[in-house]
Amino acid sequence: MLRRVTVGLALLVLGLTGAAPGAIRDHDRAELASVISQYEQWSRWADPITAGFEGDADALRRLPEVSAEAQARSRAELEGFQRRLENIDAASLSDDEALNHAFLTRSVADALGALEFDEARAPFINDFGFFLLADFLAQATPVRNEAEAQAWLARLEALPRYYRDNIANMRRGVAVGFTQHRLAAERALATAQAQAEAAAEQSALLAPFSGLQHAGAQARYRAAGLALVRNEIRPQQRAFVAFMQSEYLPAARTALSLRSTPNGDAYYRFLVNRHTTTDMSPDEIHALGLEEVARIRGEMDGVMREAGFRGSFPQFLSYLRSSPRFQAQSPEDLIEKSAEIAKRAEDQLPRLFGSLPRLTYGVRPVPSEMAEGFTTARYMSGSAALGQAGTYMVNTAHLDQRPLYELPALTLHEAVPGHHLQVALTQELGELPYFRRNAVLTAYTEGWGLYAEYLGEEMGIYRTPYEEFGRLSNEMWRACRLVADTGIHWLGWSLQEARTCFEENTALSAHNITTELERYVSDPGQALGYKIGELTFVRLRRESQAALGDGFDVRAFHDTVLGAGALPMDVLEQRMRRWTASQQDARAVAARATGRRAS
Repeated sequence: MLRRVTVGLALLVLGLTGAAPGAIRDHDRAELASVISQYEQWSRWADPITAGFEGDADALRRLPEVSAEAQARSRAELEGFQRRLENIDAASLSDDEALNHAFLTRSVADALGALEFDEARAPFINDFGFFLLADFLAQATPVRNEAEAQAWLARLEALPRYYRDNIANMRRGVAVGFTQHRLAAERALATAQAQAEAAAEQSALLAPFSGLQHAGAQARYRAAGLALVRNEIRPQQRAFVAFMQSEYLPAARTALSLRSTPNGDAYYRFLVNRHTTTDMSPDEIHALGLEEVARIRGEMDGVMREAGFRGSFPQFLSYLRSSPRFQAQSPEDLIEKSAEIAKRAEDQLPRLFGSLPRLTYGVRPVPSEMAEGFTTARYMSGSAALGQAGTYMVNTAHLDQRPLYELPALTLHEAVPGHHLQVALTQELGELPYFRRNAVLTAYTEGWGLYAEYLGEEMGIYRTPYEEFGRLSNEMWRACRLVADTGIHWLGWSLQEARTCFEENTALSAHNITTELERYVSDPGQALGYKIGELTFVRLRRESQAALGDGFDVRAFHDTVLGAGALPMDVLEQRMRRWTASQQDARAVAARATGRRAS
């Protein structure tokens, strides 16, 4: 209020000169630039993992600080950013600056919300957690010289404290009844036990040192790393196992719904908003899920008939789940088939995209120690700054549960034109502020991945009715997520009630359904972003095609969708509608010019 009064007085006194409005605009623009710069500094401190992937040498030596003291510092910083953003008049900004202002305002509010709900008390889900972070970093951190070896050693030195701080946060959750479900806790305990019991010499944390070319340096740093693993890290890993066994598992919640936890109702609403970047309510999302299930089921029935199957829909699902013809013969066979599909997809990219990323990606198996509770596949971003390719990770455990008819859609989603294409292009948008290049928006990133599966139709990737059915089964899977996630956490469903949608409408194997349901229980709301985002991408494309007719350029459309990085759904809609209007204006100008020349 004080600032508004001051601005009003300045306008009254200086209005005749015309200087004040410009000065005020300059002040707001300079203040926004200052907030963005300082927010980046805070982000690099708070999230050294992302900063390290961008080549930040200091960040490569650190792990996130998650203590109560660190969280208090973050809250103070974020509240300061929030106050400063509120005092900026968005009307005085350019379009790009206004987008940055709106986006950063949302980002700060989300970060403060996470602190308000004290998310640090539950630092793991069914297939990932703080205790696996260093193992993932070991795969993604190249060590080619002594400076990089010293940085990796510094991260290993920070790991015991990281364990202690996370355990302290989890104890705080136990004290007030805010815990993960027992299913996720049991998964975490099993993985943590395997870590703690493995021979120190075989630790994945030593793998980066193999990149050192000088044998003497490699031996020296490996020995230092081994000493850390044996004397500092393994004892802390064993302490975590003991904590899980004696304190956490007995206190882990047995009710599935997040609403059963303290303030769980408000927290679930927050998560729904965060992951969908919409104002949709859980009830609205549940209803949308049921509509999508009905629509997709009709298409699946048509493809089943196209395949020539004469039995019932349940019989067709049983045939797909049990027939050996749809199973890879070995882990190597599954990896090779994934890579072949990826190369066919790459062949089609120039028809649909004008801009392609420079960073490449590889196809690799999920490490065996993580495979049991891990999802079917996942993408890990690479880093041009670190010389690290992106990774399409394929789970090669339980081959009879990894049907080949789903592999084309899965590959399009995780590799190209899905996550790798979108993430790598965003990493190369050097003109974007740091916070936008590294934004995590489920509806955009996962919605794009599902939209990539949809693009497989016009790319010619689905070569048989079974593979087309696999695509529809994957889409149905995401529609059932809308139903199951809200069913579990909002409507109080049992696990079997949530399971029914998948069993009756998708070709997912029993193992995959179980893994997925455990994921939804342990990571509420995240599963909602996929279908919400995909439906938005499809709708915006159809709107542009209808408006532009023969003048619609799909390559330009996709380049515009991807050209500003990940965006909230409402911001994306505004951007694409402005683009469509600009294309219409350009055509009108060209038509008038042609008419003048003809006359």
